[in-house]
Amino acid sequence: MVPPPEEPTASRASMRVVREPPRESPYRGVSGVVQEAMKLGFAAGHPDWANLAQGEPESGPLPGAPPRIESIELEPEDHAYGPLEGTLELRTAIADLANRRHRRDKGTQYGPQNVAVAQGGRLCMARALCALEQRRLAYLQPGYPAWNEQLAAHAARLRPVAISTDPSDGFRTDPDKISRAVTDKGIGALLFSNPCDPTGRVLGIDEQAEWVRIARDRDVVLLAEEFTSHFRFNEDGSPDLKPDSMAQAVKDVERDPVLIFDGLSKNHRYPGWRIGWTLGPSAWIERLTQAAIPLDGGPSRPIQRAARLALDPERSDAETAVAVEHFAKKRELMLRRLAKMGIAVPSPPRGGFYVFGDLSELPEPFCDAERFFRSALQKRVLTVPGRSFHFDPNATGQGDGAQQAPSPYDSWMRFSFAPSIDHLRMGLDRLAKVLRGTT
Repeated sequence: MVPPPEEPTASRASMRVVREPPRESPYRGVSGVVQEAMKLGFAAGHPDWANLAQGEPESGPLPGAPPRIESIELEPEDHAYGPLEGTLELRTAIADLANRRHRRDKGTQYGPQNVAVAQGGRLCMARALCALEQRRLAYLQPGYPAWNEQLAAHAARLRPVAISTDPSDGFRTDPDKISRAVTDKGIGALLFSNPCDPTGRVLGIDEQAEWVRIARDRDVVLLAEEFTSHFRFNEDGSPDLKPDSMAQAVKDVERDPVLIFDGLSKNHRYPGWRIGWTLGPSAWIERLTQAAIPLDGGPSRPIQRAARLALDPERSDAETAVAVEHFAKKRELMLRRLAKMGIAVPSPPRGGFYVFGDLSELPEPFCDAERFFRSALQKRVLTVPGRSFHFDPNATGQGDGAQQAPSPYDSWMRFSFAPSIDHLRMGLDRLAKVLRGTT
């Protein structure tokens, strides 16, 4: 008879395997704001909460706008996998939209081979970052908080570098500054939003042309987020009815290293459809398609069928014209009410639907954005503290030090005028009460 094995000298408890907890991906920006609000009873669509934080445009009908698309008829092929880069019909419609609006007089035109469709803008960005070869990638600051985790995931290969902008000159980043960064820091790619989130600054036509020239001459890949580019305002606040895009500054669609990200979420007010796309040279589009194989497997076919309807030229143009007129009124309301509260806006937004306000002249404790934010939550109003737009992907995973260190935007707050005008008024009324100390 074989004797039983000897009992280990250590106890069973001491032999247990110690497992590391899952890697944490902290809530940032709007997601962090929403998480804090949910602790106080907030839920999406709650009628008694004013969400002046999220960049989700009101998605219901607007007077004078085309009817919302509320149904589609499925075809047998919709039940199967679709092309990784999107259906030919939708890619053709996207290319036609870009050419019609931005390249009528240009020598080269976008075609379906210059378009890759994905399930939302973040996924478009994720594909592009996967496709970039090793190089230093610069990003403009203040910038979109979701970039932090995306860039952090590729930090070892892309080595993120912040290029800060200054409120004193309207958060400008002139082409000379970009050119110096390329030379001094070895920048090989530049990520930015136009209009800028959170400041609402837009690049002028001459600036766009110069940025594209730098990219072409210096082998710098431009990654241009244009998800709110249809919302443009003149200096006097009136709606600018001509949508803007870096596509108008591209000289050769196949040679200029410019990737443009756009979609239906904001510009066409269909955020729940999760349809985004990338415009760029066909060689880059092939790389993005290859990146889709392990990342996501391609976009939904039925939703692409609906998206094709949304991009019908007559419908799309009418939607854009009505929406920018409507949002111009909300912009004017927010700027007027914030000024009355003593919140300075040195650079009124020329695009998008955000206002970046300076709280520094408010009395204590409201001159501090974090304390302002907490006080507003008590009145059921969501806002986004400015430090959310100041981050360092290289510090992510190392105690998140960038989020704890002092930020140049600690007295700044982003306010969104994306919600309905009734909720906008409700939120502004409540903020005024917060500052007056009344109930």
